[in-house]
Amino acid sequence: MNFPGEIESKLPHIGTTIFTTMSKMASDYNAINLSQGFPDFDCSPELISLVDQYMRKGFNQYAPLAGVIPLLDSIVEKMEKLHGIKYNPATELTVCAGATQAIYTAIMAVVKRDDDVIIFDPSYDSYGPSVELCGGKPIHISLDYPEYKIDWEYVKTRINDKTRMIVINTPSNPAGVVLEENDMKQLEAIVEGTEILILSDEVYEHIIFDGRVHQSVAMYPKLAERAFITYSFGKTFHATGWKVGYCLAPENLMKEFKKVHQFNVFTVNTAVQMALAEFLKNEDNYIGLPSFYQEKRDLFSQVISASRFSFVASEGTYFQLVNYKDISDLSEMEFAIWLTKEKGVGAIPVSVFHRSKLDEKVVRFSFSKKLETIEQAGELICKI
Repeated sequence: MNFPGEIESKLPHIGTTIFTTMSKMASDYNAINLSQGFPDFDCSPELISLVDQYMRKGFNQYAPLAGVIPLLDSIVEKMEKLHGIKYNPATELTVCAGATQAIYTAIMAVVKRDDDVIIFDPSYDSYGPSVELCGGKPIHISLDYPEYKIDWEYVKTRINDKTRMIVINTPSNPAGVVLEENDMKQLEAIVEGTEILILSDEVYEHIIFDGRVHQSVAMYPKLAERAFITYSFGKTFHATGWKVGYCLAPENLMKEFKKVHQFNVFTVNTAVQMALAEFLKNEDNYIGLPSFYQEKRDLFSQVISASRFSFVASEGTYFQLVNYKDISDLSEMEFAIWLTKEKGVGAIPVSVFHRSKLDEKVVRFSFSKKLETIEQAGELICKI
């Protein structure tokens, strides 16, 4: 049955997400799925046990809108340990149904019709559509492969009196690049004296390599006072399907955030929150994540080093971009499909992360896999 009238799409250029498409294709063709960014290994048995315990203790009804108090307190303690920054758990923090919901909620809370929002491509695919849904205008700035460094002098030329927000992502998906202290200071100088807000997507905060230090916006008071910062427990604790994250912001911004949050989610799974609150208190549960994933990155780099792909080792996240210009003239989408169907390895074309669909012969692999999965995928990749 179809509605007889015409439906004007609010997102006419958007179809099914590439992650759904490529993961289904990997399943259909029995390919190793290095496309969608989720682990093929289990999360901590202790964490699962804690969820079970709290369910059995009766924590199965609605949690408070902003989150259960033990988890809010644990998050605040973690931020203070890591960055020396004290957030108010009652007024500057909200637990969300994953970081994507937090990003959407932050944008919907403050971006109005015809506001400009600066986004750096290649970018996580939810940013632009979220801006469009509230009537804003995404201003996409393309960064150059393979360094993907931001030219802050150029950014200045794209700012005007309609600029409402700048979105940053560090470590960045899909580029795997980490912003440095100098980037933060230049951003700080650009927004000083303006009413421009910052949305900082920091879901891969602990997945960072080679001794680099995560430069959280929270560490820079002049940025933090105008920033929404989003995080993901799913990424940190290998439980992406639980869809639990959080957002930090100063009280005046968080007040607006909660107004939207109460109507698009209201609250998040209570037993999982209670379990995370307890699990988070032991910093050993997240402090070793850089070395855990660096082992996987290094192994993946090693096993594909003999292939015909070229690449620069990822600085952070659990993604590795590779260039296939010496292998094929196919477009990125065609090549990703061919890889999956014919060679048994799923990948994501990086062009989908560019609004312009810029095609640089680059695809993204995820190494958030068991070591044996990485080795099996590497053997297949080296035969291409």
